[in-house]
Amino acid sequence: MRRDYSENVPLENPKGHEELIANTGKVITLMHGSGGLATHNLVRDIFLPFFRNQWLEPLDDSATISFNGKRLAITTDGFTVEPLFFPGGDIGSLAVHGTVNDLATAGARPLFIAASFVLEEGLAMEDLQKIVISFARACQEHSLSVVTGDTKVVPAGKGGGVYIATTGVGIVETDYVLSISKARPGDRVLLSGTIGDHGAAVLMARGHLELESEIRSDSAGLWTLVETVIKNCPHVHCLRDPTRGGLAAVLNEIARASQVSIRIREETIPIKTEVSAACEILGLDPLYLACEGKMVFVAGPEDAERALQLIRSHPLGTDAALIGEVTDEEPGLVLMETTFGGLRQIDMLMGDPLPRIC
Repeated sequence: MRRDYSENVPLENPKGHEELIANTGKVITLMHGSGGLATHNLVRDIFLPFFRNQWLEPLDDSATISFNGKRLAITTDGFTVEPLFFPGGDIGSLAVHGTVNDLATAGARPLFIAASFVLEEGLAMEDLQKIVISFARACQEHSLSVVTGDTKVVPAGKGGGVYIATTGVGIVETDYVLSISKARPGDRVLLSGTIGDHGAAVLMARGHLELESEIRSDSAGLWTLVETVIKNCPHVHCLRDPTRGGLAAVLNEIARASQVSIRIREETIPIKTEVSAACEILGLDPLYLACEGKMVFVAGPEDAERALQLIRSHPLGTDAALIGEVTDEEPGLVLMETTFGGLRQIDMLMGDPLPRIC
């Protein structure tokens, strides 16, 4: 018998509503969109109590649904990046890549995508066309069909030029379940490449700082990379792409959902010299900067080395590294062995140093 999740928080219970709001603040702020602790609390206390069901409750990037003997993955996402065009991509290709990667975390081959474009009055038609062409090209590269969509226009000054919301559907190609709740002590943590590229590229593109840089966003669809690994490594337990909140947020989500501890080594985390330099100048921690073309793999020890070699053999994973292990020592915590020999707890940030990053 299916559990009736709607009974968890009665919709007519004003006292319960007040208690939930008290945990998140009286009004929405930019930090609620950071992907960090404020976002986590917002989802947990405002959305989940009223929407909770067996598909939503794991809070994976995609929900997996059984239908007519097949397992389908479905994901939805919104994209508000500023500026709309940045080194290495634009909001059009970014929206497709983000959707593809969220489906990939469920082991799903992307099939269909729906898109809603919210346009601001005054947007140059030439810019819109460039974004639409970029969106279409990215869909073609990943064999995605745009099957439905919507367009809205808001008054000048009421939007960011273009916002895009997508929904993606794919077919799951594993016999096992991939989830952030599946990490187990002894598992290895693999990262498919350098961190912080997208966040640093977007920050530089905003032009608020008089810094010259060759940093480019890593925006890319990762399905072919993921497919190579999951078809050959049945002991991969979890996938997550470190977008908002960066690597730090993703590792904390996995540690909390699986009730394990994750221990990483700073010296093994790949980062480009120019990204590291930019972060040092700006006082930013690259662990919290968004990536849009990287994947975290949590794999059992019997598959970890093979998975790492397969990732490195793919064009999008040449800088992949084994960055840590899963333990049961301090459940829910992420700890990093620093290059100085110390041990640092890696928390979720409450806010985000770079709003509207994706």
